[in-house]
Amino acid sequence: MATVAPNSMNISKIDKEKGVTDSSKELDAGALFVLQSRGSWIHCGFHLTTSIVGPVIFILPFALASLGWVPGVLMITIAALVTFYAYNLLSVVLEHHEQLGKRQIRFRDMARDILGPGWGNFFVGPLQFSICYGAVIACTLLGGQSLKVRVILLAFIYLLHNSNGTMHLYQFIIIFGAATLFLAQMPSFHSLRHINLFSLILCLAYSACVAAGSIHIGKSKNAPSKDYSINGSQQDQFFSAINAISIISTTYASGIIPEIQATIAPPVKGKMFKGLCICYAVIASTYFSVGISGYWSFGNQAQPTILSNFMGDGQPLLPTWFLLLTNLFTLMQVTAISLIYLQPTNEVFEKWFADPKMDQFSTRNVIPRLISRSLSVILATFLAAMLPFFGDIMALFGAFGCIPLDFILPMVLYNVTFKPSKKGLMFWGNTLIAVASTLLAAVGAVASVRQIVLDARTYSFFADV
Repeated sequence: MATVAPNSMNISKIDKEKGVTDSSKELDAGALFVLQSRGSWIHCGFHLTTSIVGPVIFILPFALASLGWVPGVLMITIAALVTFYAYNLLSVVLEHHEQLGKRQIRFRDMARDILGPGWGNFFVGPLQFSICYGAVIACTLLGGQSLKVRVILLAFIYLLHNSNGTMHLYQFIIIFGAATLFLAQMPSFHSLRHINLFSLILCLAYSACVAAGSIHIGKSKNAPSKDYSINGSQQDQFFSAINAISIISTTYASGIIPEIQATIAPPVKGKMFKGLCICYAVIASTYFSVGISGYWSFGNQAQPTILSNFMGDGQPLLPTWFLLLTNLFTLMQVTAISLIYLQPTNEVFEKWFADPKMDQFSTRNVIPRLISRSLSVILATFLAAMLPFFGDIMALFGAFGCIPLDFILPMVLYNVTFKPSKKGLMFWGNTLIAVASTLLAAVGAVASVRQIVLDARTYSFFADV
């Protein structure tokens, strides 16, 4: 255990009782307004679930098809255990520094204080910002695609009555972006707690729908033939397996664990663990049900999104209302994911443009907030429309960003903070995970670049895919 600095106990008794430390008295506008520490461990569970569980789980049957039954299910389990452990390590480090009177509320703050200013300013900060904003672009693209293909409201009515119409993907992306633009004005991370509760319910709902749909198709008279062999040459199988491991790992990624813990009202000790228990209870009931049922039903014919397998020869294999309901649940949850990954961007803009000495809802602060957040969403919408192949790019981001932030840094930060004995299991266990994750990130990046090269011939700006 690290020793306590001599001046770390100079926090007044009154401040401790209120959960106020020296660092919290000098908060900038981003921390003061966006990362308000007013939530409970239950709210933390809502935020964690929304940041991790999303429609990305629809790719799990496809990942299993590249690994096979035993390695695939084992990899899903190992990734869950490792990330639960890693996020708990981050929480313990954050709690330790809070007890020393130095509460850290951002990932870059942790890296700056523990590893040095360069790590926070030039590595962790830009990396986190890129991953989170990339997630917003990816969610906007997914939302637009869902609207275009088979969701309800205006887009569905349009396609139903005018299937030969001239609306393009970018127009549906704009529709989704407009909804995000409105909701992005929510003032703080804490203000998303009810939306994220709804998000948690939605991910349970669409996961149940997907699992039930897969089982129904698998047991139907027209069930596809089940072949669980792995396709391709040995080289293709190798790269597919590496890509699948990288995909499974990044489905557990969050990248904003410190920011989520920052929303908890002090003292925070033990609260993050409870929130993680909520989140991983949802993960256990969604990841395994979707992955296993989808792979069982479709075998090595599982598509990159299992919803594509619900259509056979252009005809739905399930009732239309069931598909629409599943997609509606998915679309609404993607909106919540977009909002939660906008928070790091919102925090930076608030820090730059807002005045912490004035009220959060004063004209002086509201106008810059409205302009900066609107421009942020507009840019994300434009990029999503221009780069409909952004999914391939996001896979590369996942290898370079999600794995370092969620698998490697927690181990490093814990070892540097607490300096466990080099003869002990803790030190070598953390080191092993960090080294293995580094190798996975490197090989995963190569596999992602290879996939981009293979798909490059199909890329075009503003493509109507």
